[in-house]
Amino acid sequence: MRRVTVVLGMALMTPMVGAAAQDINPAHADYFRAVAGFFDLPPSEVVILGDWDISAEEIPVALFIARRSGVSAEAIGALRGAGQSWSELAARYRVTPSILHVPIRDGASAGALSDVYDRYRQTPVSDWPSIELTDNDIIALVNVRVISQSVGASTEEVFGRTESTSSFIELYAQLRR
Repeated sequence: MRRVTVVLGMALMTPMVGAAAQDINPAHADYFRAVAGFFDLPPSEVVILGDWDISAEEIPVALFIARRSGVSAEAIGALRGAGQSWSELAARYRVTPSILHVPIRDGASAGALSDVYDRYRQTPVSDWPSIELTDNDIIALVNVRVISQSVGASTEEVFGRTESTSSFIELYAQLRR
């Protein structure tokens, strides 16, 4: 009986996924495909996550914390939608600044994250877990990782362009060209 309920529920959701996918603008759809590829998920699953009460650029953060902690992305998204900060969620699920750190060449610009990387550089690696990251820092660190690997660009190139773009979706689109 449980299997029938699950299969019936999935069948009823399928048209909604198609409808949701049609409502997404092309830039978001491309970005969601990149996020899906990075996390080895079906693109339709990421489209569904786009219906959460978080921005599209936060979806990779929910997936990253979920993957690192073993908690479902839905639970992370629900907690974020209920008002918990990414800093609180990262601390709660032990996703430390050490784990969030994206390697960058010495002397390379970290763009909009220059202050964060100054803190990383000034702090011994053993003390990185004590570095305080804002929600925007966490969103940026995860998105730089996803975008860099998705488009095959160096992290330095992605970091360097973070100051001249208004969103990570736009940055992804620029780097794909």
